[in-house]
Amino acid sequence: MPSTLPEGEVAPRDGVLPEAAVREAVDRPLGFYLHVPFCAVRCGYCDFNTYTAKELGGGGSQASYADTAVNEVRLARRVLGDLDRPVDTVFFGGGTPTLLPAADLGKMLAAVRDEFGLAPDAEVTTEANPESVDPAYLDELRAVGFNRISFGMQSSSPHVLKILDRQHTPGRALQAAKEATSAGFEHVNLDLIYGTPGETLDDWRASLESALSAQPDHVSAYALIVEDGTQLARRIRRGELPMPDDDDLADKYVLADELLTAEGLDWYEVSNWARTEAARCRHNELYWRGDTWWGIGPGAHSHVGGVRWWNVKHPSAYAERISTGDSPAHARETLDDETRRVERVLLEVRLRAGLPLDVLDADGRKAVDQVVEDGLATVVGERLTLTDRGRLLADAVVRDLLP
Repeated sequence: MPSTLPEGEVAPRDGVLPEAAVREAVDRPLGFYLHVPFCAVRCGYCDFNTYTAKELGGGGSQASYADTAVNEVRLARRVLGDLDRPVDTVFFGGGTPTLLPAADLGKMLAAVRDEFGLAPDAEVTTEANPESVDPAYLDELRAVGFNRISFGMQSSSPHVLKILDRQHTPGRALQAAKEATSAGFEHVNLDLIYGTPGETLDDWRASLESALSAQPDHVSAYALIVEDGTQLARRIRRGELPMPDDDDLADKYVLADELLTAEGLDWYEVSNWARTEAARCRHNELYWRGDTWWGIGPGAHSHVGGVRWWNVKHPSAYAERISTGDSPAHARETLDDETRRVERVLLEVRLRAGLPLDVLDADGRKAVDQVVEDGLATVVGERLTLTDRGRLLADAVVRDLLP
């Protein structure tokens, strides 16, 4: 959820969508993303649309947020009136959703269930910072319908956590993961970040081994990205910290893949490993396949049948739009066939399932032989799949396939 928004086209005040977009969505999995934009502390590397104040004025407060979000769910029901299918995935992200009472998250989830219905096997996830939950809170989340949780562990090294401005102690993420398992969560993910300035390869190995000791069934490992405008970027620009090194990032990715694979977690997307197919994050897969999702909350992005839109950024402006019955959309765009094709290449090449060759244009198909000859991908049947080396150079593969 980036902190800046593109301009796009004017979005209608009632949020109405082209009939063709809704018709297309009938045949695609449906997900809801609910953005909770509040954090106790803003991490130095974070570029997401988050706020640390409990009361932002204009109705943009933590206390009233759940009711505001519920009203956008009801707007979605009106706009998608002809879309008759239950919701496959619900994902609460942020920010820190678990700063709100569990009952508030349950109220928002209940609105999705009441307005659209949930598929019998619906995946219902919330992100959580380890210090923001305890066993009683986790029990409440399970009771209101959550079955998957994703903890922002990032590292087990105190000095790395300090650079990242994370508030939890190194062991708290592991304890929280175990508490979630005890509370009955079917799936538990730990998010890790590698490449933080000052992090050694041994630090990273210790973080991986520590995460695996909690026996999560899913691990996400992301290279640190230094985003413009963040505190981390300012510190690097002042020379206080070094930029992440590409060779170091590659070494750490290889180590992550080795250790995670040895413990029975297989990669299914370049930065994601799961113990079983059922443990994969189906909500993220919905994004990667270009399916249908409605983003609830300030700055949230949505996509229905080739129409993509994004909400106003500030919680107060968002609450004001909702209070008047208007769509909170800041702007939108209608994706043409070529844009959708290019985005499929960008995203699906990263999947272990591979990229269907028929997505490529004539120039892209000509590039396939060279990509294979360079050892970056294999072709089995009609799909191109990255090799281990190709995963390290996924962006370069995309450039070759989209000349």
